[in-house]
Amino acid sequence: MRNITAFSRSLLIGAWALAVGIAWAATPAPPPAQQTIDALSRANAAVVGIQVNASADGSSVETLGRQRQGSGVVIGPDGLILTIGYLMLEAENIQVVTQDGRTLPAKAVAYDLATGFGLLQPLLPLRGVAAVPLGNYRDIEPGTVLMTATGAAGGTEADVAMTQLVSKRAFSGYWEYFIDAALFTSPPIANHSGAPLFNQKGELVGIGSLFVMDAMGENRQLPGNMFVPIDLLKPILAELQRTGSTSLSRRPWLGLNSAEQSGRVQVVRVSKQSPALAAGLQAGDVVLAVDGTKVTTLEGFYKKLWDRADPTAEVQLTVLQGAEIKAITVKPVDRMSTMRKPAGI
Repeated sequence: MRNITAFSRSLLIGAWALAVGIAWAATPAPPPAQQTIDALSRANAAVVGIQVNASADGSSVETLGRQRQGSGVVIGPDGLILTIGYLMLEAENIQVVTQDGRTLPAKAVAYDLATGFGLLQPLLPLRGVAAVPLGNYRDIEPGTVLMTATGAAGGTEADVAMTQLVSKRAFSGYWEYFIDAALFTSPPIANHSGAPLFNQKGELVGIGSLFVMDAMGENRQLPGNMFVPIDLLKPILAELQRTGSTSLSRRPWLGLNSAEQSGRVQVVRVSKQSPALAAGLQAGDVVLAVDGTKVTTLEGFYKKLWDRADPTAEVQLTVLQGAEIKAITVKPVDRMSTMRKPAGI
């Protein structure tokens, strides 16, 4: 499948800006259409494709696969690229695909477990690609029309698409992940991994993470995507570049996939070679309390688990296992210590 041409992208962006102009017409001072087209074209020009081969014996290969494709966006004058971190977990080889079809080697710079962001650095100059400005998720409200863009990678075409912010709320992931704010959009895009989300000024406001079925929240079914807001990057960017991670990423990890159902936290999967498996936790267990404190939501479970100075200190879980309530002691580990570090971090 051939890559979308620069001319075709320009037509798509122009059509997108025209469609957005209809929505802007109701506002007191709609931005000029040409300014919008120029801003979005500059934003799109900073989007790249990312191709990763992970280490064959990496612990993330079972769930993420060894060959991964996604997108990223240039955020630094030196070519620094922001993407979603799971693409580059335990990376053995990383390549960046530019919009003019060049494939460049890249190295991992940082991965932040707490937010999910990843940073890459091309090993050769990108030439003529300007960094995008960073926006603010607080400036956009549900109903706002936004643009997503994807790079060419793994045989998929580069593309741009119009979407709409449908909700902003906290997000709890089944894989021991929580952020206080996330952006949810619809209609969804298929190639969401690392895809940048831009506001109508061409500013970066989020990075694509997931496909979801509840973009609206409130138990309402609507397919869409979850984007990690760029605001979470700003306070940690310097630390990421300096150390390859953040202090917030040093958290206790049990190795559980869990779901929140009717006021109960239920274990769905126990990872191989994990502290949870070693302690005797099983799929189907219901977590009732952490260190004696009752938990009924994933957010509450994670926050109680992470509320400790030593990420490897023992934690006691009260669980319903079958028909029996048990107290199970688990010795967590630092998640980053269980994975191979890509060269560069």
